[in-house]
Amino acid sequence: MANPVTADPAETTPGGWQGSAQSGKPRSTERHSVGVADWGGLAGSAGSISFAGHLPPALPGMEAGGGAGEDPANASQGFEGTRRVGPVRMLHRRLLCGRKKGGRAVGKTKRGKGTKVMALADRHGLPIAVHIESASPNEVTLVDATLASRFILAKPKRLIGDGAYDSDPLDKHLRSRGIEMIAPHRRNRKKPATQDGRPLRRYKRRWKIERLNAWLQNFRRVTIRYEHIAENYLGLLHLACIMILLKVFLR
Repeated sequence: MANPVTADPAETTPGGWQGSAQSGKPRSTERHSVGVADWGGLAGSAGSISFAGHLPPALPGMEAGGGAGEDPANASQGFEGTRRVGPVRMLHRRLLCGRKKGGRAVGKTKRGKGTKVMALADRHGLPIAVHIESASPNEVTLVDATLASRFILAKPKRLIGDGAYDSDPLDKHLRSRGIEMIAPHRRNRKKPATQDGRPLRRYKRRWKIERLNAWLQNFRRVTIRYEHIAENYLGLLHLACIMILLKVFLR
């Protein structure tokens, strides 16, 4: 069954395109196929078609203020109810406050000023305590504060530290609290040795706290302290510990 619109081959174009042959306004209900006699009208130039009716109305004051080819700084003079905006200044890698670094828990070191982060890990290497203090005092004086800031209620039975924790007063103080301190003796130690080889065998497990330090170094806001308030920096450390714990328990 033939299509009633394309049944007559004399009124159908070779490409099968159908439409109106008139260049005026299209009619709403009538449709006519384009014949061979109307091909000349389709080959005409499209430059005679006006698109002025499709353009949006001109903005008020555009002619008085100038076109888009003028200076952008003076283009806003012709608009009514607008103000002139000066050049925008941008800060690129500049400190808004030019004073020196300061705040609580900031101390001097050989490399400058810094903050010391004290961390405590369990036998699996997961964080159980985080504490910050100035970089000036020795680690031996920060053990009690680190134990007081632990996340769990149970106290550790033993602590494993490096040579910086070789202190007889610290050993005696922790022993009174029921905690055993395991740390190798320093080379320049003059007092008699207090630890034999059997407790020092546990020292080989100290790499787990170093792994925790490496995990914390993955967070940029923890590696470099940008916060002036120490509590804000400590909160970022707690957030980093939470993310580490969630990655382990939600696997």
